[in-house]
Amino acid sequence: MRIAFFNTKRYEQAVFGRLAPEYGHEILYLEPRLAEATASLARGCEAVCVFVNDELPAAVLEQLAAGGARLIALRCAGFNNIDIEAAGRLGLGVVRVPAYSPQAVAEHTVALMLALNRKVHKAYLRVREANMSLEGLLGFDMHGKTAGIVGTGRIGVAAARILNGFGCRLLAFDITRNPEALAASVEYVSLETVWRDSDIVTLHCPLTPETHHLVNDAVLASMKRGVMLINTSRGGLIDTKAVIRGLKSGRIGYLGLDVYEEEGDLFFHDLSGEILHDDVFARLLTFPNVLITGHQGFFTDSALENIARTTLANIADVERKGECANIVTAALARR
Repeated sequence: MRIAFFNTKRYEQAVFGRLAPEYGHEILYLEPRLAEATASLARGCEAVCVFVNDELPAAVLEQLAAGGARLIALRCAGFNNIDIEAAGRLGLGVVRVPAYSPQAVAEHTVALMLALNRKVHKAYLRVREANMSLEGLLGFDMHGKTAGIVGTGRIGVAAARILNGFGCRLLAFDITRNPEALAASVEYVSLETVWRDSDIVTLHCPLTPETHHLVNDAVLASMKRGVMLINTSRGGLIDTKAVIRGLKSGRIGYLGLDVYEEEGDLFFHDLSGEILHDDVFARLLTFPNVLITGHQGFFTDSALENIARTTLANIADVERKGECANIVTAALARR
């Protein structure tokens, strides 16, 4: 199958290019993100492969279908960036990679916690300048602290296992209870209890209309003063302006982000020679207790291999059998 591969990066080309011949696919690598202005680039391709910041509303899907596409292959787990109902009406199948490396994201989540707590990033810069002072580097013991996990899917459970190893008390909220989370010593409580009792809050739930701005002014007001807030899931879970107010008031003592709700024009690009026009993001960068990484939580060799193999296999399954275990249905999207 001929695949239009949008938003392509060299590291993706390397792994997909190595594996694509095994599945009989031909890939057209395209640098731009998929949006209404770039959708025509996929004309003549039967499948379109996209990532988290590509935009697939109904207008884009209509262009893709008119150009001959019949399958959208997400090389990620989330599908909040695609209009699933419109895809169904247009006869476009949608497949995803539901789990490529939960451990990779969970490990990055805890790395953000540790770096923020022990000021590793600050200490690194100091020591390089021969400044060995410990002033301003005081941290806290993770052991005995209460960590609240919002969302106990594969990544949430992986994070729970790591934090359990640190000796944290684990509270969690999810609409369903995961036996694997219970086995990792997680105690399921109400969402209000997670907000109120946690010293550390980490988000691992999908972005849906119901979870958009899940963390807002009212929620922050219910949290412990000085709470550590970590988001490696989807940027839209957090109301960024509310979080800035929380940082200014001291309600948030530590903020670790691997995602940002307006990251589409920022992340995965080298903007070091440009002026940032996103004033909200620029404001976040001024706080000394904020650590932001550019959506790299998934970025390990194992995860890239798994993403590529699952994506290519998904496309092959649809092409050869007309079905796929990883298809995204309207019912799934409404959950």
